[in-house]
Amino acid sequence: MSQTPPIVAYGGQAVIEGVMFAGRTVNVTAVRRKDQSIGFFETPRKEQPWIAPLKRIPFLRGIVALIDSVAKGSVHLNYATESYALESEEKNEASAKATIGQKVTLVVGVAIVGVLSFLFGKVLFTVLPAAVEEWLFRDLFDNIFLHNVLEGVIKIVFLVGYIALIARLPMIKRLFQYHGAEHKVISAYEGGDPLTVAHVQKYSTLHYRCGSSFIVLTVLVGVLLYSFFEWSSMSERIAIRLLLLPVVIGISYEILRFTNSVRRVPLLRYLGYPGLWLQKLTTKQPTDDQVEVAIASFERMLHIDQRSSSSAS
Repeated sequence: MSQTPPIVAYGGQAVIEGVMFAGRTVNVTAVRRKDQSIGFFETPRKEQPWIAPLKRIPFLRGIVALIDSVAKGSVHLNYATESYALESEEKNEASAKATIGQKVTLVVGVAIVGVLSFLFGKVLFTVLPAAVEEWLFRDLFDNIFLHNVLEGVIKIVFLVGYIALIARLPMIKRLFQYHGAEHKVISAYEGGDPLTVAHVQKYSTLHYRCGSSFIVLTVLVGVLLYSFFEWSSMSERIAIRLLLLPVVIGISYEILRFTNSVRRVPLLRYLGYPGLWLQKLTTKQPTDDQVEVAIASFERMLHIDQRSSSSAS
């Protein structure tokens, strides 16, 4: 018998040999260890009092949510990577003996590095396509909108080419399989189906709320937004894009929320298709073992959330 469709819109991300899910009170990562057991890593979702109000302000909430997600996701990605690299129980024991202060420092450090790496990637991905378009097409015509369209095309080509290239690596292919497992579990839960491997595997690897969809939206929004601003030099063109980057992120986030809310409305559901097309590259069909890991992560997150709710009431 199917469950009542949930209200909470859960999200997650794939990590090395596992999946992280973000709950209301906790983030949980489950990873497949080399002995085939499943290991867990949990971090409480505690926010500073000033962050919560910002997440309720349209356009601004997208920037705050993105940075927050990258920071917390980096910690879990680091855990998964280290777990994969560990080859002896002695290293695990040494890690377990670390002081609380050392662990807090490590978590904060990894989060900061993750955010800085993300910001550097966004800046590079913003500057490089503009520079290439300027170099190739600057003297051919003066239409700003057309220059922006070509810049957007170059961004998509770079993005698709980069993903297609790294997808050839065995580890990245497995990461994309876990990405597909993450989407399947969320879709099964939202569809009210039992979280068993057989039921979860029936669902698609694609999902409207995916970060891949967000990336495509930033390209499309940028093409339109940049068209309202003229430039007279390459440095001015790049400066405009960097200054408008937070605006592009904020608008793209709101559009992503909207496309997700209308995904079951005829005709309007097609608004989310560009992002779904990109997900065909960033997700792969997972194995049953990988789906099992994703289910374990999601169920543990749900259990902790429910236990926290019971304690609070």
